[in-house]
Amino acid sequence: MALSITIVGLGSGDESQLSLGIWRKIKQSDQLYLRTKQHPVVQFLKENKIHFQSFDHLYESFDSFPEVYKAIVKELTQTVITNKKDVVYAVPGHPMLAESTVQLLKQQCMEYEIELHILGGESFLDQSFLRFGFDPIEGFQLLDATDMKSSILQPQLHTIIAQVYDSFVASDVKLTLMEIYPDDYEVVVGHALGVKGQEQIRKIPLYELDHDQTYGNLSLIWVPSSSDEKLFNKSFDRLREIVNILRSPDGCPWDREQTHQSIRKNLIEETYEVLETIDEQDSEAMCEELGDLLMQVMLHAQMEEELGSFTIDNVVSGLNEKLIRRHPHVFGNNSASNSEEALQNWDQMKKEEKKRKGIDVENLSLLSGVPSGLPSLMKAMEYQKRAAKVGFDWETIDQVFKKVAEEIRELKEEIENTNDPDRKKEELGDVLFSLINLSRFLKIDPDEAISLANQKFFYRFSYIEKELRLRGEKIDKTSIQVMEEIWQKAKSKG
Repeated sequence: MALSITIVGLGSGDESQLSLGIWRKIKQSDQLYLRTKQHPVVQFLKENKIHFQSFDHLYESFDSFPEVYKAIVKELTQTVITNKKDVVYAVPGHPMLAESTVQLLKQQCMEYEIELHILGGESFLDQSFLRFGFDPIEGFQLLDATDMKSSILQPQLHTIIAQVYDSFVASDVKLTLMEIYPDDYEVVVGHALGVKGQEQIRKIPLYELDHDQTYGNLSLIWVPSSSDEKLFNKSFDRLREIVNILRSPDGCPWDREQTHQSIRKNLIEETYEVLETIDEQDSEAMCEELGDLLMQVMLHAQMEEELGSFTIDNVVSGLNEKLIRRHPHVFGNNSASNSEEALQNWDQMKKEEKKRKGIDVENLSLLSGVPSGLPSLMKAMEYQKRAAKVGFDWETIDQVFKKVAEEIRELKEEIENTNDPDRKKEELGDVLFSLINLSRFLKIDPDEAISLANQKFFYRFSYIEKELRLRGEKIDKTSIQVMEEIWQKAKSKG
């Protein structure tokens, strides 16, 4: 006959929460082990002269809970095998709720061919619903205080937060909740729910959550559900819902009429507006403009969802998978000690992806894959960078300067000797291309450089306009000499 371990739940409170079946199982046990003696039922066991052993000594021997739980499971299974006797293992609450040792035992018992029986027990959730007074059918989520992320919070649901062992954990919970909820949002802290003489329930504003110094193993936090639209508006799901509504038959007539082509230019415009906020180092404006850019992404994805091609979920999923795949030095076994090695990993992953798609990478031009719609300045820079990777590049910056001078000379000769506009355009293009090459050698982004020059020109020319208005003069009636004088004045100011 196979040996067995029977797991029972002691409930979340005193002995009044023990079921009759579990109490009988405990009384009949020859070997009773408790995960911890820190439980209201323990005194009742002592009063009834129930012999037991606990694993509390292991909590002092290890630095983390996972290590403790593994040690408990190892000791428990070895006891069964060595003594060749069945064991009853009692845990706080319900065995299948927030009890890591039970999950580990399920694996270990299968490995050692030990039968595992799991009986219930009243969980802290039963007392939560009863004492906090809400119906879980309204919707609720249960979270672990030691591993909380704001991304999983759903304000429209009741939220129970367990394993709030001390005020330090409560402080982490508070900071996470404050990413979504206002600082004065009313939450409820419950200690020892259902334990006569020990139960405490207090309503407090969120910012006071870590002021309580009485947190322990039987502490919970309840964050009541909210219908406040401001909280829901912080979620990505709400954005998706709004875009869907705008494109629906009862939505906005303008949004319904749009196609990929009709709003193509909007995507470009919003991108440049984001770039403007970056240049101006305006964080508040950047936040708004990034939202406008995201709106364009959402609209294009919504249009495809309506056609049945893909959804925004597919976009996000594909991006996540690509980021993980192309960063093997972060999510895999590769290494990268600097940005250059990281880029090499990225390029290698791109090549492997193309091979899986059946693309002949070996016979593919190094310059292929550069988007045709890329601005010419950026495209020239990308072409040069790709060519430089295989050694098609100047060796010194002096050679680059000579090339720039050569291209300027050829342009000048073309202007002096011909009236062919196409030839002039070609030679001017060569000058610009060589200047971009120079910027690459200087490790300066040419787009950033010209952007800076544009800002500088805007400031100085605006200064001329302002100065002339103060003088009561019109700019179109002012000589170039006067404008140059004011320009130099603006230049001296920065």
